[in-house]
Amino acid sequence: MPDPNGFLRYDRRLPARRPVPVRISDWREVYPPAGEELVREQATRCMDCGIPFCHDGCPLGNRIPDWNDLVRTGNWDAAVESLHATNNFPEFTGRLCPAPCEAACVLGLGGQQPVTIKQVEVEIANAAVARDGLRPRPASAPTGRSVAVVGSGPAGLAAAQQLARAGHTVTVYERDDAIGGLLRYGIPDFKLEKQHVDRRVAQLTAEGVRFRAGVEVGVDVTAAQLRAEHDAVLLACGALQGRDTPGT
Repeated sequence: MPDPNGFLRYDRRLPARRPVPVRISDWREVYPPAGEELVREQATRCMDCGIPFCHDGCPLGNRIPDWNDLVRTGNWDAAVESLHATNNFPEFTGRLCPAPCEAACVLGLGGQQPVTIKQVEVEIANAAVARDGLRPRPASAPTGRSVAVVGSGPAGLAAAQQLARAGHTVTVYERDDAIGGLLRYGIPDFKLEKQHVDRRVAQLTAEGVRFRAGVEVGVDVTAAQLRAEHDAVLLACGALQGRDTPGT
């Protein structure tokens, strides 16, 4: 049972940004990790609404009220499991997502400040790293099938992880010289330090995913070769060319 008065007892609060004189001396993330007391306080503001619009606002369908209440009660291990049930890489989304879930939060719709869902999410992800170091979860038995994934951005990595955990042999092809796609080359360190990407690549490698960086599909290897060598090919190469929107 959630705390029905949590949003009345606690105001919305976020951790203070690192001081500007400190931030300009490096490229590290702007926000430091939040303390457990602050995170549990903010999670307590979630009312576990009868109709939680945050579910609809989240493109992943994250179980937001569930893991908010698990954090409120200090059940971090269960919160980690609940969050990873719908999100392979919450440490990415918790730092980068524009948080449409917060815009959909019933508290905000009712004239209050919405729950700091994004901050709670990233702190659950931090807890996962601190508690088990993102333990690899290899498949119990191979299927004998192989899949080529073209592109090592967030979509390619998530697909590779799910396929590998299902028992398939997965090879990820990346044209750049390091794995990560947009996460590595399109997002500055002050929003996403690359240790988070490296940690997930190490986890996927331990789960059996093979990575081939510096290989451009269509140049170094043809689509016909991929079709011949694998049972399936997944294209996760992203939008490589920008486009303008029509003026109004």
